[in-house]
Amino acid sequence: MRSPARRRPRSGVPPSHLRLRDLGSEALAGLLQRPGRSALTLLGVMLGIGSFVAIVGIAQTASGQIGKQFNVLQATQAYVFDVGAAQSSSPTVDFPPNADAQADRIHGVVAAGVYWTVQFKQAAVSAHASGFLASKRALPVTAASPGLLAAAGVKLVSGTLFNQFHETHAQNVAVLGETAAAGLGITSLEGQPAIFIDGQPFTVIGIIASSQRLPQLSVGVTVPESTALRLWGPPAHEQAQMLIHTTLGAARVVAEQAPVAIRPDNPTLLKGAAAPSAAQLQRNVSTSLNTLFLTLAGIALIVGAVGIGLRRALGARPRHIGVQFLTESTALGLLGGLIGASLGVVAILAITIYRHWTALLDPRIVIAAPVAGAVVGLLAGLYPALRASLMEPADALRR
Repeated sequence: MRSPARRRPRSGVPPSHLRLRDLGSEALAGLLQRPGRSALTLLGVMLGIGSFVAIVGIAQTASGQIGKQFNVLQATQAYVFDVGAAQSSSPTVDFPPNADAQADRIHGVVAAGVYWTVQFKQAAVSAHASGFLASKRALPVTAASPGLLAAAGVKLVSGTLFNQFHETHAQNVAVLGETAAAGLGITSLEGQPAIFIDGQPFTVIGIIASSQRLPQLSVGVTVPESTALRLWGPPAHEQAQMLIHTTLGAARVVAEQAPVAIRPDNPTLLKGAAAPSAAQLQRNVSTSLNTLFLTLAGIALIVGAVGIGLRRALGARPRHIGVQFLTESTALGLLGGLIGASLGVVAILAITIYRHWTALLDPRIVIAAPVAGAVVGLLAGLYPALRASLMEPADALRR
């Protein structure tokens, strides 16, 4: 009979045990023994997590403001384009003289008007004082029907806007944007100041401060379309179009009905379209901002992770060094994530208060930020922990 197998005698070195309390105290001691390295590592994670939270929050907040503004415009704005002119061999305008009135008959239309930009070879707008040239500017000149000024939502500073009478008689009158008026030296409408557009005199009858839907009107000169046709003819380099201000939610239906209502004889010459979708615009802006900012934040996180790994590898000495490394790295990552997330939220609040915005930030990002910091610390410490745990004590001392 075989004798029972004998167990190999144990070595004289008693097995080591690492209690959780000991692990925590050793990790804390390791961090405190190297305050400089720990501070640099903590700073790396703080910058990474803080920039991540701040950048994502600012992107969401900015997108929210863009969405608020464009949602209103998208729901109350439509266009009609002169597609027939693009196919014509000679310059033409396919909108009839009564296009504004025809569009106003559509249910849901608040105001509508035709416009195009008049092109000149050189700076064409000038002002004269006492018979001498006072100033000359390269300002945008817009030919517009009277309905456009109402549809664009212009804010009048002084004077009046041209109306159907000016349009019917093709009078040489002009409305200036406040910036354009200041550039031409016109500060008051007393005495009926005049400007010259491509050598033609125009009486300035009004000054506007802003245009909600067509910003170009607030920085340039606007004249009646009939006057522009009489003096310079149809637009040769771009097609005329109509801007329609609608009631809330009616833009898409109005855009579909407008070509038939304006040109019942040949609606194919015109094409209606609603304003670009605000939701799509917001998604595009948000995607672009988040892609850029998350890339930058990711780089910052990688820098923080590399800092953890390098600094831990340089300071390996205690027993159970592998577990201690992971504990130190995770603790630094968690603490850096907490501080970074807090600083990120403070940065978002500061920017939104300064800009008078409403702060928007997914709370899951704030909650996940410290966890992300801990995970980064844990992963960054894996390799140096494994390397240090396999290192001979003598080699560790020499290093």
